[in-house]
Amino acid sequence: MQAERIKILEEFIAQEPDDVFNYYALGIELISTDSEKTLELFEIVLKKNPEYLPVYYHLASLYFNRNMNNEAESIYSKGIALAELQNNTKALKELKGAFQQFLDEIND
Repeated sequence: MQAERIKILEEFIAQEPDDVFNYYALGIELISTDSEKTLELFEIVLKKNPEYLPVYYHLASLYFNRNMNNEAESIYSKGIALAELQNNTKALKELKGAFQQFLDEIND
C-alpha cells in the first residue's frame, strides 16, 4: 500500500514538478523510513515555495532529530514568523509549542 502511494506521488512530481504539495506529501510518506530523502524533499519545498507553511514544522523536527540544531532553530523561527504573517493561529500555536520543546531539549 505505501509503495503504491510512493509510486503515485513520484509520478505526480514528474508530471507537475512545480506543485510543492507533491514533494511535501512524498516527504510525509517517507518520513519514518527514509529521513535523507525526506530532508531533500522538504528542502525542495522551501526552495520552490518558502510560503508553504506546513513544511516548517516537519523540517525543523527532522533537523532536530538529525542533531542539526542551528538549522532547526532557524526553521522554527522562520515558520513562526510566517504563521504570524499568514495569521494562521493553529500553525502558530503548533510551531511555538514545538519550538519551546526544542529549546527545552537542547538546554537540558
